[in-house]
Amino acid sequence: MSMPFYVSPEQQMKDRADFARKGIARGRSVVAVQYADGILFASENPSQALHKVSEIYDRIAFAAVGRYNEFESLRIAGVRLADMRGFSYDRRDVTGRSLANAYAQTLGAIFSSGGEKPYEVEIFVGEIGESAAGDQLYRLTYDGQVFDEHRYAVMGGAADVVGSYLEEHYQEGADLAGALGVAVAALGHSRNERGEEADRSIGVEQLEVAVLDRTRVQPRKFRRLRAAQLATLLGPQGSPADA
Repeated sequence: MSMPFYVSPEQQMKDRADFARKGIARGRSVVAVQYADGILFASENPSQALHKVSEIYDRIAFAAVGRYNEFESLRIAGVRLADMRGFSYDRRDVTGRSLANAYAQTLGAIFSSGGEKPYEVEIFVGEIGESAAGDQLYRLTYDGQVFDEHRYAVMGGAADVVGSYLEEHYQEGADLAGALGVAVAALGHSRNERGEEADRSIGVEQLEVAVLDRTRVQPRKFRRLRAAQLATLLGPQGSPADA
């Protein structure tokens, strides 16, 4: 009679974490940048239909990187939860913190379960307040950990390289054009195999950009920036990338 194969809990969790991290790293980075009038989300995404950044509720946005089917199911669950809470109680009871906590519980339960693979996703939950001091940005990892981010945050792809660029070039209180320029430049910042900088230009047609804009008079503060708007805001930088 053969002995059953044994894997220690520590090794099992490490293997699950490595599996999830590898899947997330294959995706293109998503950047969140706080600016004077709200929060900007940007990613290199050639698809016009499969969005990485979406609206959850009036003042709340969702962004994700990783496996599309997995983070799309999380987005839909968040929309349903927000709608139910806003309808049952009050729209002011729907907060980014409560949604982040719900996502953390879901991701943590899936990661700890031995019956299914961990989700290969990381997500942002952003909420804007009446002023910049009231803005909130949460980053959630594949295992349910929650990080309260400030100023800027990056997930997926070459997050370390993109994050290092933002650390050097981010400016507090920038306007929309300034925040967008830094975000797009960070997404195009890369290094070659020798560790040398090999920056590239990303065309506006390859970008997915959305903002939570507190200056909008409508209750819903989420809006997407289309290619024409991006080209105007970016100026010469918004020209198509070289072939």
